[in-house]
Amino acid sequence: LRRKVIGLRMEGFHLPRCQLVNQTVSLEKEGCPRCHTVETTICRGHCPTKDPVVNLPLGHMYQDVCTYRKFEYRKLELSDCPLGVDPVVQYLVALSCHCDRCSMDTSDCTFESLPPDFCTNDIPFYY
Repeated sequence: LRRKVIGLRMEGFHLPRCQLVNQTVSLEKEGCPRCHTVETTICRGHCPTKDPVVNLPLGHMYQDVCTYRKFEYRKLELSDCPLGVDPVVQYLVALSCHCDRCSMDTSDCTFESLPPDFCTNDIPFYY
């Protein structure tokens, strides 16, 4: 079975391109008892990749990821933090996306990360 590959699209199968998408994310802060969810925009989708047939002796091959071109930070005040804990948290809002190298300053560049709505306060601890 042979399929013709055209860009990011194979006949009968389409991968979503790098784009802005709405996402629910959990915000939490040490010292505050609960997570709070907000709607924001993130970058998600596929980027063209290259896989060299031969090893390149003088350089490395980098795979591009769907990442932020422009973004801003917004603030949220958590309502249930105790006195003495600053209730303000910041979260990232993507304004535009593109395919580029992964920047650890703004992105989770790991192979498999936690979902954006994951909350560590929801993990039961057994003593």
